[in-house]
Amino acid sequence: MHRIYSSPSIFFHIEFLKKLQLSRTHLLLFSRTLTVETIEAPDGDYDHMYADIPKPAKSKSERKPYQTPMKVLVQRAKQEREARKAQPCKLLEEPPENGLLVPELVDVAHQVYRARELMLVGLSKLVNFIPVLRCRHCFEVHIGQVGHEIRTCTGPKSGLRNATHLWRKGRIHDVIYFPKCFHLYDRVGKPRILHNESRKVKQLPAVVELCIQAGLNLEKHPTKRRTRPVYSIEGRIVDFEVETNTKIETINLVASEDTENDSSLDLSLTKGLTTRELSILTLDSWFEMTSGVKKIMERYKVHTCGYCPEVQVGPKGHKVRDCRASKHQSRNGMHAWQEATVLDLVGPNYVWHVADLSGPPLLNDLKRYYGKAPAVVELCVQAGAPVPSEYRSMMRLDVVPPCPDELDLVT
Repeated sequence: MHRIYSSPSIFFHIEFLKKLQLSRTHLLLFSRTLTVETIEAPDGDYDHMYADIPKPAKSKSERKPYQTPMKVLVQRAKQEREARKAQPCKLLEEPPENGLLVPELVDVAHQVYRARELMLVGLSKLVNFIPVLRCRHCFEVHIGQVGHEIRTCTGPKSGLRNATHLWRKGRIHDVIYFPKCFHLYDRVGKPRILHNESRKVKQLPAVVELCIQAGLNLEKHPTKRRTRPVYSIEGRIVDFEVETNTKIETINLVASEDTENDSSLDLSLTKGLTTRELSILTLDSWFEMTSGVKKIMERYKVHTCGYCPEVQVGPKGHKVRDCRASKHQSRNGMHAWQEATVLDLVGPNYVWHVADLSGPPLLNDLKRYYGKAPAVVELCVQAGAPVPSEYRSMMRLDVVPPCPDELDLVT
């Protein structure tokens, strides 16, 4: 015999929701209290009006969430295994799996590289006008004259200081972080870097490596460009194209020309600009870089470790045993590779938004009323750039924090 428990409050909420007539882009979640959560619309347009500040980092022992559900990954692996048994030898037709470039993403790769260089040049000049502070014991960053008093330090002996930050002068690398990865000369023929080869292979920012694999040519980082697709024989890649030295020389010549054009373009655009114009140009370069990286990652695979910030651009992750995160003993130091996101390649260090640089520092008791933004966005906004619509809600511009003596009167 089954017992059914009902509550009149639940039926009241259901009848009340029918009168709301919410749009399809809203998802209603029932719990002890009624909450309305805004999700991404089916057409891909995301409503940034209700974007909240990012959640604090989870425990280091927890793994990063999978971008693709595990059931989908298992089904995809079974389908690939069955297709391999049905046709052991086949010619790969779709790029970039067959070793060829995606034609429509070659220009995007050049735009991302130039936007990154232009953004770094702009940040190097904006740091001289807007001070950047960083904690001596943790990775907390603050944009402003005086560091905030919010007690969120997690560095060594933070308990003795009551989690108070000790500020020092910051640099460009504190504003934005580009993790490095191993450079692949042949991303299809040799997609993995072994542990013994880690000292011999160069490392470069993952964003630059992604642009190189998508079609960017750099003289210091040569890569193999194919003219014919490769074959897959029982899951192994076989290349019948003969490599000649003349092709490598032509690639290096083209790479040197592209590098000179990119550097001259960046320097010419930043000359004779005011602080406000430079901040607007830097912010536009930031959005251009992130949107371009997102487009390239839809076709080119990028992997990240589920427990540490390690990133590898390519069909597979490397085999270097240097993971020191949680449960690395059971993996013999190997990384737990999974699908990466844009935030894994471009680390936007979120900082507290300061409404007035000349005002008093941010207080710990009023932190619930403060907003956040990526350090690049906060630095450009403080330099005079308009606030982007994507971060207006996250920065909580419409919230007026109360005075310290009025805190007890606010519910």
